[in-house]
Amino acid sequence: MTAIKNARVVLEYEVIENGVVLIDGDRITAVGAANEVKIPEGASVYDAKGAYVGPGFIDIHVHGGNGHFFYADPLAAAEFFLSHGETTVLPTLYYDLTKAEFLASIERVKAAMGQGMAGNAIGGFYMEGPYMNPKYGAQLENNKWRGEIKAEDYNEVVEAAGKHAKVWAIAPERPGLEPFLTKVKLVNPDAVIAVGHSEATPAQVKALKKYGIGLQTHCMDATGRVTPASAGTRSCGPDEACLMDKDIYCEMICDSQAIHVAPDMQEFIIFVKGIDKVVLISDSYVSDEPTPPEFAHITDLQFDPSGGLCGSKLTLDKACANVMKHIGCSVNDAFLMASRNPARAIGMGNELGSIAVGKRADIVIVDDGFNVENVMLKGEFIK
Repeated sequence: MTAIKNARVVLEYEVIENGVVLIDGDRITAVGAANEVKIPEGASVYDAKGAYVGPGFIDIHVHGGNGHFFYADPLAAAEFFLSHGETTVLPTLYYDLTKAEFLASIERVKAAMGQGMAGNAIGGFYMEGPYMNPKYGAQLENNKWRGEIKAEDYNEVVEAAGKHAKVWAIAPERPGLEPFLTKVKLVNPDAVIAVGHSEATPAQVKALKKYGIGLQTHCMDATGRVTPASAGTRSCGPDEACLMDKDIYCEMICDSQAIHVAPDMQEFIIFVKGIDKVVLISDSYVSDEPTPPEFAHITDLQFDPSGGLCGSKLTLDKACANVMKHIGCSVNDAFLMASRNPARAIGMGNELGSIAVGKRADIVIVDDGFNVENVMLKGEFIK
């Protein structure tokens, strides 16, 4: 039995001051105020000293960080993000990989799953592509999947990823998608389909809802809209389609200077979707490309060879601090967007994402600035 005391325990809609959390094995067994929860004799006690104790962050869209791509060195990448409170990560594989590279990367990550603390943080895959609109996104010149969608190209990849592929991002306007989506859902009926790198109309998004569209890949980034035939009018694109759909979660990248999504747009997304449908992601990437001069003062962005945005150098602890700074949201809201909402978006809400009895003991302890003091994964502190 482990007890965390002197904690500001962050629940979904309140903070328990001077709270206690009890953990037995890998499960939370009690949560409440110090005068309500008795710490059992002989329990190992961790004194949070007034820090926030919240659910571990869940980063569903992350390519790599600290110099390590997940597809190349999954354990090193997972260890880095775990140290920043990310107790569940979905390694993200991108359309710059060939079929052979996809297959090798999938096997490498699968082999790492469950290997030590870092391997236990790997929760599956986020397949960012391969079938998105080649007009949008970073590394456009490296898109290996521009051509016709063929079963001989995707069958092995879908089967190799199997039920570990929690998310498949697609551009609904790509012709020939339905046989691919049928295959995805046959292999993993629970896979979430995301609208990504797209200029789809609302009608095109709605036409594929039957395949389980439940997410938008980094809302307001790498998207466009088809120009309407009537002069002087503004059309709706994939962002508007997903914002209007009550079933779809929207991902949001919150870097320090709000380059990916401006503060007023962050407020707009939350206003339209509601706080319960917004998911903070890092979209962290690894790149040696130079930073354009106009962004030289910013340290948490990545760029591609053309000087365009290529993900970030974010971790979700920093993303939480950023969104609180940009729009003045509460600590509870930050944890909802970084923990509970992503867990729900990928169908893991019954197991992860909140401090509640019966949930897995994935916990992060942070100070007022969201600096990580300690992390617990499956009931064990990492330090």
